[in-house]
Amino acid sequence: MELPGLGEHCSERACKRLDFLPLKCDACGEVFCKDHIRYDEHKCSSAYKKNVQVPVCPLCNAPIPVQKGEIPDIVVGAHMDKDCKYNPAQQKQRIFTNKCLKPGCKRKEMMKVVCEQCGGNFCIKHRHPLDHNCKGSSHPTSKA
Repeated sequence: MELPGLGEHCSERACKRLDFLPLKCDACGEVFCKDHIRYDEHKCSSAYKKNVQVPVCPLCNAPIPVQKGEIPDIVVGAHMDKDCKYNPAQQKQRIFTNKCLKPGCKRKEMMKVVCEQCGGNFCIKHRHPLDHNCKGSSHPTSKA
């Protein structure tokens, strides 16, 4: 051999391949070839230090902390039963809820449009005092 110190053998017992570009596992610190560098490929005992995933509640999209040794599915299930802030009624909440008070008009607006004179809630078409026959304290001077 010309360069006996070049390269390292894969730490996986079944492999032991001499690799000239060896990769070092960032969890356990051992050297592996490209085929065994993944945590699950070399059954890394220190993978829990680096391979951390936080489950998310499918209802409220909140991250659920899981302690070491706990099963994520059980923890998320307990969160859904007790602490989940999900409100199914909130999803079906209507946007256009402000009904026009003009008799015969069935329009609804997203925001309240309140008449300054009578205090009634009207749609955009009937927002001006002359458009809804306002019975407020003062008379309007012009029609919009």
